[in-house]
Amino acid sequence: MVTLLRSVWHEPRPANVPPVGRLDWILVGLFEVAAVAEGMFRPDVTWRPFVTLIAMVLMPVLLWRRSHPLVAAVLGWSLAGLLSVLTLATHVGDLGLTSMLAVLILLYALVRWGAGREIVVGAAFVAAVAALGMCAADVGWPDVFGGSVLLLLICALAAVFRYRADLWDRQQREVRNQERVALARELHDIVAHHVSAIAVQAQAGGVLAAVQPEKAAEVLAAIESEASLTLGEMRSMVRLLREEEPVDYAPPMGLADLPALVRADSPPRVDVAVDPSLTGISGPVDAALYRLAQESLTNARRHARDTTRVRIDVRRVGGAVRLRVSDDGRTEPGAAPTPGFGLRGMAERAQLLGGSFSAGPGPAGGWVVEAVLPLDPPA
Repeated sequence: MVTLLRSVWHEPRPANVPPVGRLDWILVGLFEVAAVAEGMFRPDVTWRPFVTLIAMVLMPVLLWRRSHPLVAAVLGWSLAGLLSVLTLATHVGDLGLTSMLAVLILLYALVRWGAGREIVVGAAFVAAVAALGMCAADVGWPDVFGGSVLLLLICALAAVFRYRADLWDRQQREVRNQERVALARELHDIVAHHVSAIAVQAQAGGVLAAVQPEKAAEVLAAIESEASLTLGEMRSMVRLLREEEPVDYAPPMGLADLPALVRADSPPRVDVAVDPSLTGISGPVDAALYRLAQESLTNARRHARDTTRVRIDVRRVGGAVRLRVSDDGRTEPGAAPTPGFGLRGMAERAQLLGGSFSAGPGPAGGWVVEAVLPLDPPA
């Protein structure tokens, strides 16, 4: 019990507390009308003008139930407690209006929206006022039991909705975290590809500057173009990571964009072959195939030795599509790929779509990257 109270005591207030809206004002208005109507048409209530005034003062407190749950609960239940004290002191008849049950909404709001300390303090105060009211009404044990169960049920209902809202918030945060990981993967693929092309151009420029100085300007222009493109795509990805900034989403790259990976002005030579029957495949698979091919080509340019040709082959295999990227570079006997961020990212892409991924030396030399993705991936 002590452990439970300690955990509740340190519970923070829920995030995203809704502001006062039109429905809140309508709720207050309905309760005000109900209080006035009871004051006019219930002759059994003692001190009707005074009790009606107390009820009308209570109703606007409902507007604070989410922003200041403890203050609203204490004020509302204090007014109910005042009527109980007057009943005990004067021994008069019934001083309560049915509309005063609005205090139950304040109890619900206390548990639903309050911080842990507010819940503990407010619940203790509500329990004391409820006990005072039962004494003033001189009810029997069945009524005491029923009233206590009602208050506990209201608290339990509020706790259930609070837990569901917290669970929803955690799920949303998890989704955002997964989106950030995916965006980080995209950023790595984009930057690695373009920076690799810049490095190749710079190496070629160093050679041409000595033997063909007039070609150096062309190489520098190509480097400038690649750098500008990289910077633009990086800025787009960074804007996606900032939730507060609106972003115009562009359609992702796909199989139709694979020919753009071919560069006649920089080695190695890239050949692209796409099965013409691959039409109408899902967007996630289409985008994943492009990113996998792009990253594989980047790795071939950066890490393969003496590579002169890279072949990108995309084929339909039953109900799946197979991407195979191979190069003719030299490999050391027994060499194995080092699992860096790029390889891990490619494997994650394939696994998220229910596919498979492999990378390693090819049987005829060079390196082979192969991914098999289902045409109809799981949701």
